[in-house]
Amino acid sequence: VQLQASGGGLVQAGGSLKLSCAASDRTVSNNAMGWFRQAPGKEREFVASISWNGGDTLYADSAKGRFTVSRDRAKNTVYLQMNVLKPEDTAIYYCAHGRSSGISSRANGYVRWGQGTLVTVSS
Repeated sequence: VQLQASGGGLVQAGGSLKLSCAASDRTVSNNAMGWFRQAPGKEREFVASISWNGGDTLYADSAKGRFTVSRDRAKNTVYLQMNVLKPEDTAIYYCAHGRSSGISSRANGYVRWGQGTLVTVSS
């Protein structure tokens, strides 16, 4: 399965973006999906995770209240709605295919990664 992330771009602080991650086949439909990000000079960090059926979600503290993860299993697509963006949200955002059906904040809980989409938030 291949994961294609899109939706990144340049936005002013306080603005919104919606990222999408489309999977090439239905292999992902029974597994959790996650979003991670990597800022320049920093390690990759967890952002959000959603269980196989969307019933459970998990967010990093930095994302709580501002970001919403969702999925459309019929379209093999996961979304990350990002609101009230801050300059510190600037990073490459990666989607990932989970090893299991449940949510996880750990990178080793994911087996496949998309190529990433760049989000730049200007102050």
